[in-house]
Amino acid sequence: MTPNRAVITGVGRYLPDYVMTNKELESYVETNDEWIRSRTGISERRILKDPDKATSHMAEKAAIDALDDAGISAEEIDAIIVATVTPDYMFPATAGLVQKRIGATNAYAFDLSAACSGFLYALSTGGMMIESGRAKKVLVIGADKMSSIVDFTDRTTCILFGDAAGAVVLEEGTDGGIIDFVHHTEGDEQCMLYQPAGGSKNPASEETVKNREHYLRQDGRSVFKKATEGMADVSLEIMQRNNLSGDDVAWLVPHQANLRIIDATARRMGIDKDKVMINIEKYGNTTAATIPLCLYDWKDQLNKGDNLVLAAFGGGLTWGAIYLKWSK
Repeated sequence: MTPNRAVITGVGRYLPDYVMTNKELESYVETNDEWIRSRTGISERRILKDPDKATSHMAEKAAIDALDDAGISAEEIDAIIVATVTPDYMFPATAGLVQKRIGATNAYAFDLSAACSGFLYALSTGGMMIESGRAKKVLVIGADKMSSIVDFTDRTTCILFGDAAGAVVLEEGTDGGIIDFVHHTEGDEQCMLYQPAGGSKNPASEETVKNREHYLRQDGRSVFKKATEGMADVSLEIMQRNNLSGDDVAWLVPHQANLRIIDATARRMGIDKDKVMINIEKYGNTTAATIPLCLYDWKDQLNKGDNLVLAAFGGGLTWGAIYLKWSK
């Protein structure tokens, strides 16, 4: 018997209307457009300005878009996974809020936290649900309102991040789909990339607010080195496991953290730059949303049977890659 595979049948996204340019950031911190573009590749990013709207709003809109693209109703979904590090609340899960709003009455829902690798972790988790036969249709969403945890007085971080959501529908199929995945974790005891306060170790207090400890912090140099090595290594690993050469890969779909990291990954894989999905200049780093945003932006250029390698590195520390064959 041909085994069940999880295939992507729908792709959706949501981008806030407000565009924050590098020029605008000059009014917040000591920086400039040339400095940001030369070091990151970012020209602008989207910001969800409405204080009444949170990650769940973006995830909901992306989910509806993906369902429409797949041509199925919310009632057909068996499970919803939202990858995010900026949930609306510690609990209830943001996925549950999305489930309620879109009317996915037959789905159970949960959040998954793996930072910038979150979408890949969620995609492989949803894939295994389908491969096991426990689910027929799974909605996988990557969504982050990074502006809610970015310190706009810290130029090392505020230039990098934006807000967005991307989503895919996974269904069972036998032609293409998710072929293989590799994930890695190295517990970040050194706190190279983390949010100091708000968890059980350092609960919210007047002091944590005063010290701006509810914003993300990172050791940029250490994270850059780890990310460059990790994303390149795992991309090559997934290719070697599946006997793929650079010529076999139609597209590299990388996490959009830094253009230099993306370029290093492509070189390690032997992939020409014209086979790499890059939209960091428009959106910045939207954490769990970057990879589905790429899939959305390039969906009209993808052909059935194309070999795709999806790769990411994020806080945790987490990194991974997925090899999938496009089947739409």
